[in-house]
Amino acid sequence: MSLDARVSQVMKNVYVKMFLALLVTAAVSVGVALFKTDLALYIHGNRMVYWGLAILELVLVLVISARLNKLAPAMATGLFYLFAVVNGLTLSILCLAFSFASLFKTFLICAGTFGAMSIYGYFTTRDLTKIGSFLYMALFGLLIMIVVNIFWANSTLDWIISGAGVLIFIGFTAWNTQKIKQLAAANPGIASQNIATWGALSLYLDFINLFIYLLRFFGRSR
Repeated sequence: MSLDARVSQVMKNVYVKMFLALLVTAAVSVGVALFKTDLALYIHGNRMVYWGLAILELVLVLVISARLNKLAPAMATGLFYLFAVVNGLTLSILCLAFSFASLFKTFLICAGTFGAMSIYGYFTTRDLTKIGSFLYMALFGLLIMIVVNIFWANSTLDWIISGAGVLIFIGFTAWNTQKIKQLAAANPGIASQNIATWGALSLYLDFINLFIYLLRFFGRSR
């Protein structure tokens, strides 16, 4: 397989896996909210359970990322979809807090924005490597603002956090798309399915975070 064909195949698998993971997350979130409302309320009402799920998500991300060249493709894919299920549980409260109309509207806005930036990251000839360092510094600053806002709730700061979150994950979408292409081209020794799984996880996280921050602008309470 030629290098261009390998990169093209990897990117195709990235988007397919990401789309399927989003479907899994949406199905779990909506299903729990509609048919297991008590479970959704229990997860978000019990800090130990909620943080336990959050830690499990972090562990899954670290395992997939750290053992990219060692995991069997089926195992890497399975862990990714397990992550999507767990994330669906933690996000189920959104389906109770916001109207389905506003969730769908926000999803469409998110999908359009994400798609445009991913296309840019895929086709641009500009090297986006340096942008990554800036984005991670901005993300660190965002986390600090979130912590500050927990103890000093301020509506203005809340809007700043929301806007910054949208801009940061718009940037990460383009940057990660280009990074996945570069990884596929430069690492023929790593199974293409594992690169696709890692890439799908990266873009999935970008999409979910972008969606959550956009929801702070477009979400309407039930």
